[in-house]
Amino acid sequence: MSRMTNRIKKWVTEQMQLPADVTMDLPRITMIGQLHIYIENHRGVLQFSNKELRLLLKEGQLLVTGDQFVLKTILPEELLLEGRIDKVMFINEEEK
Repeated sequence: MSRMTNRIKKWVTEQMQLPADVTMDLPRITMIGQLHIYIENHRGVLQFSNKELRLLLKEGQLLVTGDQFVLKTILPEELLLEGRIDKVMFINEEEK
């Protein structure tokens, strides 16, 4: 999308007090301590092991690292991961 379109979406989101994850297609991440992470609005699983989860986002990727990972729920745009979560990191397109 163009910069102007992103600016308009951001302005509308702020003015109408809408949730940014809905209007700007951003991921919603909910963590419960270091044990659970619930991620909505992703574009697919790129890599999964018992120590790493990498998801495709609209812009970039999301990397979750830790240990003893188990995917408890996986749906087209949301998932629930259990295990010991050490790090959650966004990776921009330029950093790949």
